Amino acid sequence: MAGKNVLIVYAHQSAGSFNAAAKDVTVELLTAQGYKVVVSDLYAMGFKATATKEDITGELKNADHFRYGEETKVAWEENRLSADLVQEHKKVAEADLIIFQFPMYWFSMPAIMKGWIDRVLTQGFAYTPEKRYSQGLFREKLAMLSFTTGSQESMFNSNGINGDMNVTLWPIQNGILYYCGFQVLAPQIFWAPPHITAKGRSSMLEGWRKRLPGLLSETPLSFTPSDSFDTSSGFQLKSEVKEKQAEAEYGLTVGHHLGKPLPPNNQFRPTLCLSSA
Repeated sequence: MAGKNVLIVYAHQSAGSFNAAAKDVTVELLTAQGYKVVVSDLYAMGFKATATKEDITGELKNADHFRYGEETKVAWEENRLSADLVQEHKKVAEADLIIFQFPMYWFSMPAIMKGWIDRVLTQGFAYTPEKRYSQGLFREKLAMLSFTTGSQESMFNSNGINGDMNVTLWPIQNGILYYCGFQVLAPQIFWAPPHITAKGRSSMLEGWRKRLPGLLSETPLSFTPSDSFDTSSGFQLKSEVKEKQAEAEYGLTVGHHLGKPLPPNNQFRPTLCLSSA
């Protein structure tokens, strides 16, 4: 069960945006429930998106061939990271739940938020080669995406022009959040708020208000645990796992589909996502 500290990593330029309204609702409702809510407003902070050697104080391990991951790991171990990263690390360390609030840009997140991922989730602090996925360093923490789309819901399915939203979300939810060990809650998707009525937008926010009180007691999404893979064969699925799935109708996950149809709604739950209908 998660504790009482929530970090919202927020990326939108306008205080009049739907994302700002969703963020404000989150702060209001969770604060009223007794949670301590901290917001990293990336644009307001002027957060630097690029991962560079300026993120490290003192001498580099190898100035001739700069490797960001290796250098920041050493700097983290030696308390030589830049002040802004130290501040964000403290917020992450204290958080029981992290909510990423953003508009979907190019089937992903805004560059400034990707920069937060690149710079804040440093090796050693957020993951190691031995501590990742179900054995990850953040496995006692929850995380989730809350975002708006520019396209209608009907465009994000297996027949729609944008393709299956489950596939779109896999690199972020599996490759970033679950990789660091987070228990990933189903995302809150606000479908195309610019293209619906004011009443429709109010209805979407009301749906988010109704979800928030029970948010931290929800069952996380399902991912394939690390012990399903054989380290001696290059982290391939164990033969017994594949044999067990041989007669299954669907694959294990979006990524580990075993050549079968993708498991329905593996990366989001439509009942929790709000349609413009």
